[in-house]
Amino acid sequence: MVKILCPSMMCADYGCLRDSIRELDQAGVDIFHCDVMDGTFVPNITMGTLDIKAIRRYTDKMIDCHLMIEHPGSQIDLFIEAGADLIYIHPEAERYVVRTLDYIKSKGKLAGLAINPDTSIETISEMLYLADYVMVMTVNPGFAGQKFIEFTMEKIKKLVELKKKFNFTLVIDGACSPPVIKRLSEMGCDGFVLGTSAMFGKEKSYADIVKELREM
Repeated sequence: MVKILCPSMMCADYGCLRDSIRELDQAGVDIFHCDVMDGTFVPNITMGTLDIKAIRRYTDKMIDCHLMIEHPGSQIDLFIEAGADLIYIHPEAERYVVRTLDYIKSKGKLAGLAINPDTSIETISEMLYLADYVMVMTVNPGFAGQKFIEFTMEKIKKLVELKKKFNFTLVIDGACSPPVIKRLSEMGCDGFVLGTSAMFGKEKSYADIVKELREM
């Protein structure tokens, strides 16, 4: 059974954001996923602190911030103040990754590592001691609507084993269609970021989508 469902709010309809948040909340999602991009670390610019504050206003559910920005350590307090409960950073974007993860935890928040398709597990193994969540990118970060990168499956298999030692929560982000979610849930993945492949732009209600994903 799928444990953690995380709608990607950059895919939401901002013309009726309040209603979308409330409908997702009532549908039973677990974490509101916010992608923050600076146009430098990735070639796109998306959500900021005002967006996160708006989401926080309409839900008591967890909010995570996926920081696809350079030098995230210098910006952590801004996202905590905006209402984030869980903050993901990319190790390539931060010189002192362990210090930043430790700082997030010292503020009473959950620390997350985001792993790109071309990031090896060997380069981040020491950081897993401080990671509450590990999120594997199964597409290249920066844009919605991409295809699932199949070779990331080997990395996911290794992380499923490593979470027994390090006790982190394993989340998948990228092209998480229902078949992908079913396949990876059965492998031992804990949660999924839901974008246009499973949640948004569908004829079904959010409640029906969540129910179907829970029953897989």
